[in-house]
Amino acid sequence: MEEKIEKLKALISRSRQTVFFGGAGVSTESGIPDFRSVDGLYNQKWDYPPETILSASFFHSNTEEFYRFYKEKLLVSGIKPNITHIKLAEMERDKKLSAVITQNIDGLHQAAGSQNVFELHGSVLRNYCTKCGAFYDGPHIASSLEKSSVPRCEKCGAVIKPDVVLYEEPLNEKVVDGAINAISSAELLIIGGTSLTVYPAAGMIQYFQGENIVLINRDPTPSDGIASLILHESLGNVFSQL
Repeated sequence: MEEKIEKLKALISRSRQTVFFGGAGVSTESGIPDFRSVDGLYNQKWDYPPETILSASFFHSNTEEFYRFYKEKLLVSGIKPNITHIKLAEMERDKKLSAVITQNIDGLHQAAGSQNVFELHGSVLRNYCTKCGAFYDGPHIASSLEKSSVPRCEKCGAVIKPDVVLYEEPLNEKVVDGAINAISSAELLIIGGTSLTVYPAAGMIQYFQGENIVLINRDPTPSDGIASLILHESLGNVFSQL
């Protein structure tokens, strides 16, 4: 482990353009459950599969049940950035990291101080009226859900939708373009806390043309074979030593 940490430090030190690509494992140490592990959301009991609940068609046809799940599982209160978020923000400030690309929707990278963040799946901190487009922040939605099963716009009364990419919805084109440009320009790509099985997000790593890919994940991934350095460790354990 010590040798791998030293090698990672050396790769970061000599890279002129480093990008971090992260998934749910980045935020689990902040207390946010992931989706596909043994204890993840996909292995918990609900009236409908989480994939169904988190779909665009379900949101529109069964909005109350969508928000029941959303309130309990995705609007986690009192969460704070962990050591991985903090170290990534420090790397950006020290000009050692050019971008963070995340599949998470919790906003913890920005809370830690990261500036150049591409949120592939949106954010629970942004919400918009489905009719007039009025903006509502995360705390407003959380407060609304304490009073009502479905948050509604104060201006026109229509349903408010979180700015998260649901199943059946495309990724934001501008965010995708920015993420691809960052990856294709990187010399070093650090991939952490993701199983690399969620597409189209996982497919973006094919645009990497640099020298080294580092994979940090608790379990093996389908892309382990393309990495020059693999650490099957928790992200917190790795980043606390950087």
